[in-house]
Amino acid sequence: MTTLISPETTTLQLKDHISYPESGVLSKVIWKDDVCQYSLFCLAANTEISEHTSTRNATVQVVEGTGSLTLNDETIALAPGVFIFMAANAPHALAAASNLAFVLTLSSAS
Repeated sequence: MTTLISPETTTLQLKDHISYPESGVLSKVIWKDDVCQYSLFCLAANTEISEHTSTRNATVQVVEGTGSLTLNDETIALAPGVFIFMAANAPHALAAASNLAFVLTLSSAS
């Protein structure tokens, strides 16, 4: 699996790696190991990800764009700088109002 960061290259400028598909979702793995996975997600405007869960804890850190995240039936506005923690197995869904980029971190629940 190709990642954006390697043991030799430990930093990157996220904006250099943001590219939006014409529709849907484009994701790139920043780094992955046995404990965590960090991915850059780029969603085209008006893209929706239906409600789902993850067996791992997760965080979302918005880099650019706008949208909303529904987490446990609460709607959270997404905008640059917003950081969200989601416990494992929490139901969530996402909608991009404009082109939306965020970093998703998945980590072991315990």
